[in-house]
Amino acid sequence: MASVVTGPNVGELIIDSPGTAIQRVRLEQVQYKLGRSSTNDLAFPSDQKLSRNHLIFERESDGWTVRDLGSKNGTQFNGSDLTATRRLAPGDQITPEPLLIRYDVLGEFTDSRLNEITFVSEDSGHSELTVSLDLQAVLRTGTTLQGRTSVENAHLSALVRAGRELAGNGTLETLFELILELSLGAAQASRGVVMTREGEGVLKTRATRGEGVRISTRVRDLVIDKGKSVLIQDARSDQDLGMRESIVAQEIRSILAVPLQTDDRVIGLLYLDSPFLVRGFNTEDLNLLTVMANIAAIRIEHARLIAEEESRKMLARELERAAEIQRRLLPSNAPEVDGFDLAGYNAQCRTVGGDYYDFLPYPDGRLAILVGDVSGKGLSAALLMSNLQAAARVVFESPEPLGAQISRLNRSIAMSCPGSCFITFFAAVLDIKTGKLLHCNAGHNPPLIVRTDNQVHSLAATGLPLGITRDGGYEVKSSCLEPGDVLVLFSDGVTEACSPDDEEFGEQGLIRLIQENRNCSAADLIEAISEKLKTFTAGAPPADDITLAIARRC
Repeated sequence: MASVVTGPNVGELIIDSPGTAIQRVRLEQVQYKLGRSSTNDLAFPSDQKLSRNHLIFERESDGWTVRDLGSKNGTQFNGSDLTATRRLAPGDQITPEPLLIRYDVLGEFTDSRLNEITFVSEDSGHSELTVSLDLQAVLRTGTTLQGRTSVENAHLSALVRAGRELAGNGTLETLFELILELSLGAAQASRGVVMTREGEGVLKTRATRGEGVRISTRVRDLVIDKGKSVLIQDARSDQDLGMRESIVAQEIRSILAVPLQTDDRVIGLLYLDSPFLVRGFNTEDLNLLTVMANIAAIRIEHARLIAEEESRKMLARELERAAEIQRRLLPSNAPEVDGFDLAGYNAQCRTVGGDYYDFLPYPDGRLAILVGDVSGKGLSAALLMSNLQAAARVVFESPEPLGAQISRLNRSIAMSCPGSCFITFFAAVLDIKTGKLLHCNAGHNPPLIVRTDNQVHSLAATGLPLGITRDGGYEVKSSCLEPGDVLVLFSDGVTEACSPDDEEFGEQGLIRLIQENRNCSAADLIEAISEKLKTFTAGAPPADDITLAIARRC
């Protein structure tokens, strides 16, 4: 078990991962490893840009440090490459794509998404707020506060109006404005804020009236963390708040703060204050606002779920259309070539993917065999894959030598490829008559030639991946396929497939499988590899796209 670190300067990490809620990690151990592997303290198995063991945070005697563990895609530290151990200071940003990690001393970080709303810290003290209660206490029959047993007619009217208005079909954004308008009117307040909880410790301002609202962190924590409704009838006389600079500067006299709550889940807060004591807030206002906020929270969640479902359905439809288009970009069948048995295969780990393969016949009888793998996953990778396919077909129509073709393709990709992306690519030109094979490997997994005696020849890289630099050169190498030899091109989704024990299938596993099935047809060999991967991963969905292109000389 890791040692636990305590003390006033314990740090924390604020981790923003696309598509998930922001995560706050209190740094209590002596080190935290981060990466794709499940063995890490901070594991992100679905973020394929991360290496299996990407970086490490370490505790020193005077603070925390971070260093990269030789990751494939690298790490950014405050916008620059992390090439050495760096000491962390509050506010530092560490970016192992696609994550954004911010470091700070525990409790000091304030997210910019809080907009203009400021939370003001104060000591807990010994005094009590004027009134603090929860939703169930308000809804319980017969509840009395300070001798009152019913609400005034004006409050009943406000509650009826709130129920009617909130039952409408307005958008989520207009709903927040409506909630604040109803609340201000019901309590006759001069300023107010509606905020929603967007992640652990993150509140987003949805609607506001008045400028420079500053909210006590004590009030905020009671509402958000405890689900309490808070009434302060005269802030200046409250022993904890009365002498606070923010209270004096804003001339605040009366405060109401209630949770936006569905059953026992708090999704935000409603805050009202007033600098006037002509009509200070009272317990009837607190009861009313607590119930109104509950009605509003249910309506917000309902509207949010409808919007999310609609968005999900729309995205699913768009992705399915994109997947159909992408399927048409890949060969429907391998070409029939005298003397050779050809087959190709592609399985995407998501609806759309970033792997590419192709068979391009030349008029003179030669055949180009191509495989590419775009860094990243999803729509961005699919768009780059489409660009690669279009550019490759144009380039390989030219009569240029293979090295010049790959250089030309690289320049085209570099013009449209974002700085954080690249494409590994392998191209072979096969002379059907002689079996001679010319190839260029732009940083791709080395394809394998398995001979009739089961000897293995690996076609290593001859240049950088496409898109990294426009001026890269590519060496052309040659070999020959003899009768019975098998050429297997593959993407890293094959060799990096993992077992339930987090063991990779690996290149040696693939070689053994090819050797065992070397006399099979190309299509049967692909079927054997596919079935073996399913068995090896215990049927788990693939973490990466799987692509194969096989040429066997008869």
